[in-house]
Amino acid sequence: MDSLTLDQIQIFLTIFDEGSFSKAAKKLNRAQSAITYGIQKLEAQIGLSLFDRTAYRPALTEAGRTLLPRARRIVEEANGFRDAGRSLASGLEAELTIVVDSMFPMPAVVEALRPFTAQFPSVPPRIYVQSLGAAAELVLDGTCMIGFLPLFFSEMPRLRRFPLLTVELVPVVAPDHPLAGIEGLIETNVLHKHVQLVLTDRSTVTAGRDYGVLSGRTWRLADLGAKQSMLLAGLGWGNMPAHLVAADIANGRLKVIRPREFDAKTAHLTMCGAFLSDRALGPAGQWMVDYLPIAIGKANERISQ
Repeated sequence: MDSLTLDQIQIFLTIFDEGSFSKAAKKLNRAQSAITYGIQKLEAQIGLSLFDRTAYRPALTEAGRTLLPRARRIVEEANGFRDAGRSLASGLEAELTIVVDSMFPMPAVVEALRPFTAQFPSVPPRIYVQSLGAAAELVLDGTCMIGFLPLFFSEMPRLRRFPLLTVELVPVVAPDHPLAGIEGLIETNVLHKHVQLVLTDRSTVTAGRDYGVLSGRTWRLADLGAKQSMLLAGLGWGNMPAHLVAADIANGRLKVIRPREFDAKTAHLTMCGAFLSDRALGPAGQWMVDYLPIAIGKANERISQ
């Protein structure tokens, strides 16, 4: 088994894919005797027959069928190893690490990843999703090369920033919540009687700072999806990105309310891209930075259609 080679695995796969020893020889540009010898040597090394040769065309034995998926994985991993090595030698990143603030529209990121995988097939993306200062922290500590963050969480000397888009926040409740029955402005003393669902900050960058908190009663959540589920269940009211709750509002599952002290400034979040100013981006990272504004435009076009 120590002398088992990748070439033998490739011969095994090619015979199966082409359906015969002669076609495999033609595909690999070798003599048929070399193909026969290669598969015989492989079978001798593993102590199993991989093909039943009694019929007109070679058919996989039970052992061959069992080992076929493993053989494919071996070749795929070997090809990936080769491609990654070539990429590293040419200066490409081993992977592209990105952190996305939970408020950032994910369709824009998806729109950028479509052409990215075609442009850089050997650079797998690793995507993190965090809230508030936790996203900025992953860029600052070097875990992520690029962050898509609210502007006020990235206003730090160590970060280079570029504006991308604006996210509108809307205060919403379930239609059966007591606040949903109040027309017009809602006074703060009324809000204090009801639970406000608030995202919690798990980072040390902005820990202890509240944003848009108007109620004295709060439930703090680390996940925006959990917050949306609790809003739909009528467990409280809260501010949500308009793009995430547009369908819920249109279908009557959530209702927009009007707190009197709702700050118009914090209701519009400027989102930006950010990366460490003292660390140069590689080709894949720079491509993502350059392409993302185009991706945002395409994502908006898809949504409007």
